[in-house]
Amino acid sequence: MADLIDDPPDLSTVPAAAGELDAPEPPPPLDETARARALLAAQPVAEGHTELPGSLDPEDLPPVRAREAGAQFWSLLVDTDEGVIGTLRRIDSVRALVAACPEDLRLAHTTGEMSHARNCGRVAALLGPVGWTTLGGSAATLRAYHALGVRVVNLTRFDRFAREAVREMNRIGLAVDLSGADQDTVHRTLAVTRAPVLLTRAAPESLSDDVLGLLGDNGAVCMVTVTDDPVPAADVLDRVRTEAGPHCTGVSHTTAPALGYVPLFAELLRRGWPAQDLVGLAHANVTRALRETEFLSRANRTRRAVA
Repeated sequence: MADLIDDPPDLSTVPAAAGELDAPEPPPPLDETARARALLAAQPVAEGHTELPGSLDPEDLPPVRAREAGAQFWSLLVDTDEGVIGTLRRIDSVRALVAACPEDLRLAHTTGEMSHARNCGRVAALLGPVGWTTLGGSAATLRAYHALGVRVVNLTRFDRFAREAVREMNRIGLAVDLSGADQDTVHRTLAVTRAPVLLTRAAPESLSDDVLGLLGDNGAVCMVTVTDDPVPAADVLDRVRTEAGPHCTGVSHTTAPALGYVPLFAELLRRGWPAQDLVGLAHANVTRALRETEFLSRANRTRRAVA
């Protein structure tokens, strides 16, 4: 009887019956590099500054780019002596490049077309920025560039023409790029524009904390260059995120396309950046800025054009 009233053995100590399988162990958590790779596969990068290749040799098309790129702003900046003609030649070259690579690139004029290109597995190609000096002080040139598909203009000095030109850009839906502008130009432009500005080749180290705060209030996007060492870019992005806000971060381009953007995003994950902020950095922030520019333009269509 003693055997019958003994406490039953703890089931956790009972050996498994022959043929029974142990419960599978949960998979190990993904490391930062794997998480960054997965995020960028779903949320590709919109690059703020892409240079045309030296030649459009069919053997070198499409041009080398980071595999995580989902949209690219193709620079139309030319030397001062090239002027409007040089800019038009660049526009023609970008269009020829897109036409030569239909399985890789798709020209986009709106945020809707950017999304459609991504959904089709293509990289969206956007025209701009064009240089301020190639406008010739003419709002008609602004409108002509817009009609050709340009969506960004680089404003580097706030001259007599700039105030009305910025208002006209707001009216027709051209984004203002303040890359290379001094702090006075940034201040004066932000006092006029009603749309978010871009810095497609941002150098935040040259901007004071208060200017970054103003850019944050405007909803601007500071697009930072990435090198083969992700730490300097991560340091700069940390400062922009702190002083301007996570909605103001973006990517300009990478000098090491073979490495791509995974090392940067992995570094930011190690620093505690949440996924939402990383999606903003990749493309959502610049898409939001362009969408707001489009909405403002639609609301201002009844305004008279600047002469």
